[in-house]
Amino acid sequence: MSVTLDLAKIHPGFLDPVRESQAVFRKVMDAVARPGSVADLAFAVDGPPGLDCAAAAVALTLFDFETPVWLDPALASSEAESWIRFHAGCPLTAETAEADFALVTRAEACPPLAAFNQGDAKYPDRSTTVIIQVAALDGGEPVALTGPGIKTETTIAPRGLPDGFWEQIQTNHAQFQFGVDVLLVAGPKLLALPRSTRAQIRKG
Repeated sequence: MSVTLDLAKIHPGFLDPVRESQAVFRKVMDAVARPGSVADLAFAVDGPPGLDCAAAAVALTLFDFETPVWLDPALASSEAESWIRFHAGCPLTAETAEADFALVTRAEACPPLAAFNQGDAKYPDRSTTVIIQVAALDGGEPVALTGPGIKTETTIAPRGLPDGFWEQIQTNHAQFQFGVDVLLVAGPKLLALPRSTRAQIRKG
């Protein structure tokens, strides 16, 4: 059963959809190519309540009518869900394993990364990209990243991730070429943790 959208409550999307989505796409691809680097999407859209600027910009850029999207249940029947449905036109799924993209607004309630589509031998690239809103991209536990796109090593310290998250990232990397790709967003900032990236918690 379809749900009627109240257009009077839909927040604006991109003012210039073509140019802004292209600009956001380039920023996201650069972040994926250089894991741990921080992209600033402050130039992009202001999202509706519940969505940070970076999360909203990524949703408008990557979601479309061909990409099943899993949304954090906290967004159910919210202005943010209506905004995504209206501007992106994407089908929503309640099954994590069916999602091309997942948008998690409560990091502490993120399903296990293994619950999402891990890709398969024929199409390893068709795994889920998981977008997780966190409190900040700094001020947390230091984690060293190595791998493709990183010259030697880079250190990040996102704050607000659930216990055991980095162990999940390590397991995710261990099954490469399968596994999910993760985008962490906070306010207008974004950093990428592709499945090819190795993560090691820095011990104090």
